[in-house]
Amino acid sequence: MSVLRMEFKWMIVLLLLLLLLFGTIFTTISSKTVVNDSFSSGQERATTDLHKSHVIKSIQSEDGDIIDCIDIYKQPAFDHPALKDHKIQLRPSHDVKTETTSASKKTSVGRNIGSPVTVTTQTWHKSGSCPKGTIPVRRHSASNYARKTPVLLHNEKQSNESKKLYLLQTNHSMAILHADGFAYMGAKGDIRVWNPKVESNDEYSTSQVALKSGPYYDYEAIEAGWAVNPKVYGDRKTRLFVYWTVDANQRTGCFDVTCPGFVQTSNEIALGAAIYPISNPTGLPYQITIYIHKVGKNSAYTKRRTFIVFSAYFVVFGIQDPATSNWWVQYGETINIGYWPHALFALLKFHAETVQWGGEVYSPRVGTHPHTSTAMGNGQFPDYVFGNSGSVKRMRVVENNMVLRLPQWVNGWSDEYDCYGIFYLSDYVEEPEFYFGGPGRNPVCP
Repeated sequence: MSVLRMEFKWMIVLLLLLLLLFGTIFTTISSKTVVNDSFSSGQERATTDLHKSHVIKSIQSEDGDIIDCIDIYKQPAFDHPALKDHKIQLRPSHDVKTETTSASKKTSVGRNIGSPVTVTTQTWHKSGSCPKGTIPVRRHSASNYARKTPVLLHNEKQSNESKKLYLLQTNHSMAILHADGFAYMGAKGDIRVWNPKVESNDEYSTSQVALKSGPYYDYEAIEAGWAVNPKVYGDRKTRLFVYWTVDANQRTGCFDVTCPGFVQTSNEIALGAAIYPISNPTGLPYQITIYIHKVGKNSAYTKRRTFIVFSAYFVVFGIQDPATSNWWVQYGETINIGYWPHALFALLKFHAETVQWGGEVYSPRVGTHPHTSTAMGNGQFPDYVFGNSGSVKRMRVVENNMVLRLPQWVNGWSDEYDCYGIFYLSDYVEEPEFYFGGPGRNPVCP
């Protein structure tokens, strides 16, 4: 009898352990499901109710955009279930320090172009500004939505089941430099700004810095950079974007403030607004500097931040706050655009496992024939001599030691090297440089 009693006790203990395990798994799944369910309601509010009842002022931009100045406490971020009782943080609790090195003025071999480059800003700034206590939100009218519904997800249903399997992600073609093997607390890069051709309204082209954690089929990601995305923005202008997902773009994924999640605090920068000016092959080069940086609180695994620098560059800077674990995005070293609350993530609240710099093209016609003619970068294959292509320079990472440094290990990857190429220049230069891009469909990529 004593043996049976012992076995029964162990069975009870085992059952309790199993219940605890399943409860943890269920909680994790539920947290991601609640993120998924929030997107449609947030999208609708951001485009209808928000613009009807909370607009303090409207600005008509010369490029056709209408920027609505919205009450900061009435923004769509707070429709997210995880932010129901969220207390808005108006500024980071930790000042961000930018990197100052002589190399920051060198952007190509033997050529110093730091002084002649004009700071990149946003077109709507020419027409007015939003008062304090409000945030600028680019308006999406009801007619625009009926004509082309903005896409919140990077991913859509696969239209061609026989599509080749070499793509890292269905319908996406990547040309990136990636660093992995460490716990990354930050990443930085100067991204050349172009206006590539996008063939169809359901396609897009981006250049960005991204930090990711998790397996390839279920990762979390934060991204920032520029995009030409007709389906989201309604035109083919080059626009500033931020993006996040918690499940590898399967059911979640959100650009800017088109759905709940990102909390904006700045009254100066409108996410999704057009970047101005743009590089051209015979004119001045313009770049945006993206710096995503995580600062630890008593530990290397507590905060992150992203940072934007102005020095003849358009600068976007995102950071995770050391007191709250929020992911802040700063612009121009002085403007805190806003933040992703740490409650949105399960893995990125600790660290990133991978850093990526480079370009991405989304289209149902990548990895198949005929290939899309949507371009990456400026539509040219990597050009490290004259710089007439997509590029990222001054690449940095922050690891456990919390020092901003050159990445120790990097690898280049192109899903379709005949369509979008890559070139990593590291020998005989003061600063490693990464060149990428291509025209899409061409004689070797039919």
